[in-house]
Amino acid sequence: MDSQLIDWVLAAAQGLLFIAAAPLLAGWLQRVKCHLQNRGAPSVWQPYRNLSKLMGKRMVLAENASWLFRATPYIVFGATLLAAAVVPLVAVHLPTAAIADMIVLVAFFALARFFTALAGLDIGTAFGGMGASREMMVGALAEPAMLMAVFTLSMTANTTNLSVATEYLLHAGLVLRPSFLFALLALAMVAVAESSRVPVDNPATHLELTMLHEAMILEYGGRHLALIEWASQIKLMIYSVFIVDLYFPLGIATDFSAASLAIGVVAVTAKLMLLAVLLVVWETVLAKMRLFRVPQFLGFAFMLSLLGMLTHVVLETGI
Repeated sequence: MDSQLIDWVLAAAQGLLFIAAAPLLAGWLQRVKCHLQNRGAPSVWQPYRNLSKLMGKRMVLAENASWLFRATPYIVFGATLLAAAVVPLVAVHLPTAAIADMIVLVAFFALARFFTALAGLDIGTAFGGMGASREMMVGALAEPAMLMAVFTLSMTANTTNLSVATEYLLHAGLVLRPSFLFALLALAMVAVAESSRVPVDNPATHLELTMLHEAMILEYGGRHLALIEWASQIKLMIYSVFIVDLYFPLGIATDFSAASLAIGVVAVTAKLMLLAVLLVVWETVLAKMRLFRVPQFLGFAFMLSLLGMLTHVVLETGI
């Protein structure tokens, strides 16, 4: 079998593993959260059942829904799939590494957010417009903080390519970099906001005074809602993998041998499970903040990422 064909098969397999494991991560999060809060915990496979149930339901669309409202779930899901394809999960040096750029990743997220906000405005409901305005406010504050955080990493690795940066940090070994600590904290705060998690948003609520992401998709049902929910789970998976594989790349495969790939799968699974536990503890000890506090939260994230970049310039470049 041709080596290039094998590389593309492995790249496709990694992408499929990424999108197939995203609901499992959401199920693990929910199960750990229920246990920590002393509630009855659903199965980790419950998100798959929910998606399957939604896929089988009949869709009901508003009479004034335009083509934009119908096309948005497919655009959002497609953009999220492309974003997942550029993030190294188990191995680096795959053919998709050529487009694995940090700025491209942010652009895919912005594309999905833009069409989701348009769909929320398309029907003309009060909830949709309110959710769209809130979502764009969060995006406008979160994207600069995320870009500053990843630029700190790219300045260290001298590249914005995720695969090359991951391999560079893997070979560099354990190095104490204060700039990375600031950037990691900023990226974690951005991930919480972008994934609609507590304290910025609560995906389990439908209260009109607190909804952000959910307010834009209230009019969706059936297959459309399943695609949007699945895309949200993949986005959470992307941010989680982004954190554990870039800042803690231990175990990721640099060659395509069976042993290396198996170690990569085990390593990323263990890191994601641990990160999910930390996220659950974070959500349990914190309360949902009011909307006007969100700019302060994301402003602090931007300040941390800026401190990370300045720390890198002062301590590592000697300027």
